[in-house]
Amino acid sequence: MTLQNRDIIDFLAGIEPGSRLDGLRAQRPETRLNAQKSHEALFEPEHWGSVTPAERFAAAVFVAGLHKAPDIANFYSSKLRDEAHGPELVAIIGAELEVGDTTGPYGHYPVGPLSREDKPGLVYEVSGESRNLLDPKLSAALEHIHLLVFRPREASAGALQKLLDAGWTTTGIVTLSQLVAFLAFQIRVVTGLKALAASSAAIGQVAQA
Repeated sequence: MTLQNRDIIDFLAGIEPGSRLDGLRAQRPETRLNAQKSHEALFEPEHWGSVTPAERFAAAVFVAGLHKAPDIANFYSSKLRDEAHGPELVAIIGAELEVGDTTGPYGHYPVGPLSREDKPGLVYEVSGESRNLLDPKLSAALEHIHLLVFRPREASAGALQKLLDAGWTTTGIVTLSQLVAFLAFQIRVVTGLKALAASSAAIGQVAQA
């Protein structure tokens, strides 16, 4: 199966044209189309702006890795490897995924009624060795992604300022945030579709027994 002329979610979920799951997705054509357009806007834009392809694919690998979605992480890793210094970036991000491995969400709300739901957890920082290999911009992006995935309740103006200080533009920060949100959506959809496929296959085997 190749990605050429394929819907990205169909590709990642292994959905073949004419299959039952293809039919299910076809029942919501606008949702399907908008998901594809979102992917193309983030990873195949006409103009990349201030966020380079390598930065986008590196962020995607990190997001998918944090969500423990290895197949999706591998897909974006293959894209990253085609960029300058891509193989080195893939290796660095792999090492950082081990450093940042945790479960969530957790973190602290502003002082108030929600404070009783505060939960301590890892405050991830790029390791010293990786920081020496990455530029400040990508290092800051990895730390911000980890915050958005595991400590969203701690998102703040201060967190955004760290990105600005590292060289991110305001538009670039919006793009990065959109990428993290879209990947979370994409991963959930693909995981759900794969579960449906597996369930259908199991039912078919029982019926034939």
